[in-house]
Amino acid sequence: MTDHSQAIATFDAAIAQAKGVDQAFAALQALTEATVGVKLFTYMSVDMQAEVARRAYTSDPANYPASGTKPIRYDSWFDIVHKQRQYFVANTIADIAKVFPDYELIDSLGCQSVVNMPVVIGGALIGTVNMLHVDGYYTPERVQMIRDVIAVPAKLAALVAAN
Repeated sequence: MTDHSQAIATFDAAIAQAKGVDQAFAALQALTEATVGVKLFTYMSVDMQAEVARRAYTSDPANYPASGTKPIRYDSWFDIVHKQRQYFVANTIADIAKVFPDYELIDSLGCQSVVNMPVVIGGALIGTVNMLHVDGYYTPERVQMIRDVIAVPAKLAALVAAN
């Protein structure tokens, strides 16, 4: 088992000082980069009453700006992430293309694998942490590392961002 204590300590120090969305998710992004690895990192907040999702944080504002909303699409991805509250994992651009209409942009950024992690607090899905990397990157071992190292800090980042 890899020792992530330094990365977690760095996250702890950063999140203790964080105010708002950008600082909270920058701390989570740094933790993710230091442990699991990520090329593109975003956080989408979810408003199920209004049926919209909003990119609240992004590591690539030029290609994926944190602004505006998009309607929630009721598809297989929705069933996995929203209904079942499971991680969506795709390790090829072909699999990404099945659920994301912007797959060509994703591919052009050198990303052909993705993990979308639901963030659930108080029984409600409030958002998703989205991690993208090269083809085949998110192996079962890396997905388990996300569960072990990133899931709880993601909830904390979401709570800090909301205040």
